[in-house]
Amino acid sequence: MSTACYISEARIPLSVVPLLQHAVETYASETNKTSAVWEAFSDSDLGWRPAEKSMTIEEVMKHHILSERRFFGDFLGSVEQTAAEVVAGASTVAEFRARMVQLAVPRLAYLAGRDETWWLGRVSFFDVDRERIWILWRRVLHSAHHRTQLTVYLRLLGKPVVPVYGPTADSR
Repeated sequence: MSTACYISEARIPLSVVPLLQHAVETYASETNKTSAVWEAFSDSDLGWRPAEKSMTIEEVMKHHILSERRFFGDFLGSVEQTAAEVVAGASTVAEFRARMVQLAVPRLAYLAGRDETWWLGRVSFFDVDRERIWILWRRVLHSAHHRTQLTVYLRLLGKPVVPVYGPTADSR
């Protein structure tokens, strides 16, 4: 396990709005949970898909880091790299994991520095206006969706499912 593929508590900044510290911590925690699930795959699994219309494991990983870029850049206003830069150089499980964490760390500082007015401000989210706090929680849910998708892939591949919220049948 590479510690570079996780965000330690020491790397989580304090929010300028103490009531919103949980939002910063949740984004870090969800990144760590996703990294743990991704770690359960081997590089030889990256091209696997459970059905013809399903994404491959690699496609899910790419989608994850690209959709985070879009949520944070387009909807929350953080400075993000181009889509090509976000996925450049990632072709192994370890590289995808490291890249996800590398991209998440500056977002933590960005979120921690926003005040209550910013969080409650409404911005365009696809075809509707939403509060930024709503958009962040939508991002967390989107990440959890794809993480769960990959835990199903693990099960279908006969690999152990890692515990991210508590023990699984594989860890008892």
